[in-house]
Amino acid sequence: MRETDMTAVRHRTARGGTNATDRARGRRLRSWQAGLQRGGIEVRHLLRNRKEFVSYLSNVVIALMVASFVHDDLPGTHIPAAHLTIAGFAAYLLFQVGMINLPQILVTERDEGTLLRLRATPGGIPAYLVAKSVLIVIMAMGIITVLLGAAALFVDGPLPHSPGGWLTLIWVIGLGLFAVVPLGAAIGAVLPNAREALATIMLPAMALLVTSGAMFPIGRLPVVVQDVASVFPLRWMAQGVRSALLPDAAQAAEPSGSWQLPTVALVLAGWTVVGFLLAVPLLRRAARRKSGSRLTERERKARMSGALTI
Repeated sequence: MRETDMTAVRHRTARGGTNATDRARGRRLRSWQAGLQRGGIEVRHLLRNRKEFVSYLSNVVIALMVASFVHDDLPGTHIPAAHLTIAGFAAYLLFQVGMINLPQILVTERDEGTLLRLRATPGGIPAYLVAKSVLIVIMAMGIITVLLGAAALFVDGPLPHSPGGWLTLIWVIGLGLFAVVPLGAAIGAVLPNAREALATIMLPAMALLVTSGAMFPIGRLPVVVQDVASVFPLRWMAQGVRSALLPDAAQAAEPSGSWQLPTVALVLAGWTVVGFLLAVPLLRRAARRKSGSRLTERERKARMSGALTI
């Protein structure tokens, strides 16, 4: 009898463990489904928000205007320097979506209490992250498509010359987004408020734009500046995009004389790991700290601040 009882207990325990595993898988599946649905809603909202939609397209217009005023060739080549400018803007706009736009969105929705409400919903935070990933990927792909298409039409801009070039462009865009989106989420989790978000992020982002070689050959910069820029993902995102859009002769303008694609992949993969290690605990911490009383107090202070400035 004892052996029979023990066998029955083991069977019940095994069934309980299996059921728990199935429930966990079901929760993850529901989180993904809810996140994809929410992401689709946010994309439709973006397309219907004319002001926000135009603000993203304005970046494409600026890139085309800058490229139209660049008439020199890359050093040691007969390749228009405007092509490097377009490639650099493509990389920077990817960087901007993940490192500037996403933190602003997260800070705003955190202050509005979105994270607080989602914390009380089973699977709410994972679904929220899936939705934001969908939104960022669609935004990035849309911006890059419009930029490269408009550049090809209006300023004879560059496009990949072979299937290998298109494949390189796809993996650089994908890995570049993986590198910057978690970092953007981590930054958004620690920024104090939405008002200071843009001012806090924009200055470092513009400094990276100038020093990363996105707008002009990085070899023209002092070696120490090149070394500092090489630590950050934008420098390698820009180089990867150049390798996809420009002919091999453009490698003559690179400091190493080559595209260094293995290094591009390694650095971006490293930033992906760092970003996820930072983003997950910081987002959880932000959700825990956003209690209802703090949200109410923040709204009260915001109303008082607005009243005082009237």
